[in-house]
Amino acid sequence: MNITTADRLLFIGDSITDAGRDRADGTSLGDGYVARIARALRTRAGAAPAAVINQGLNGNRVYDLEARWATDVFAQRPTVVTVKIGINDTWRRYDRGLASPVVQFEACLDRLLAYTAQKLAARLVVVTPFLLPVAPHQARWREDLAARTEAVLRAARANGAEVVRADLVMARAAERHGAAALAPDGVHPSALGHDLLADAWLTALLPGADRPAPA
Repeated sequence: MNITTADRLLFIGDSITDAGRDRADGTSLGDGYVARIARALRTRAGAAPAAVINQGLNGNRVYDLEARWATDVFAQRPTVVTVKIGINDTWRRYDRGLASPVVQFEACLDRLLAYTAQKLAARLVVVTPFLLPVAPHQARWREDLAARTEAVLRAARANGAEVVRADLVMARAAERHGAAALAPDGVHPSALGHDLLADAWLTALLPGADRPAPA
């Protein structure tokens, strides 16, 4: 995949994508991995995308994405759609007893990807969820998230999506830097964590010779 001046890049997901964006400003990208990707792409002479749009929303599970997909994705007419979702579907099970069965989760994500490819002919990118436990109680989340990550990978493969293995990237980096340095609460990335996510996206999506370093 490559990115051209004709492309409209849309990113959608939960708070990791949201990253503090100003929802009253449609051009706001927040201060996370989406903003870093946009800055990096602008460094490529003459090859910045026509638009980068951040539709992340704090607290979202996959069903919340489905409820707003028509307005927040289809209405924007993107040519590349990046989806990062799943950690809240796991988290809410443990802190609120709010179930998101993996079978239903996968079916919902598959519907969104399939419909987007069909309706928009958009290229799809899926970023896997990740967890870097920093508190003892988070260790038991792994069983749920592991199965959910496999569901994300199946849905991505079924719909021809590019995959960014954030789970592997962050786990490897945690061995070097420590989990808290990348995600102080185990979930939300630090500045370094967002740098790594942006670099993983750029590495997966762009040809090596055309790949800028994230800013």
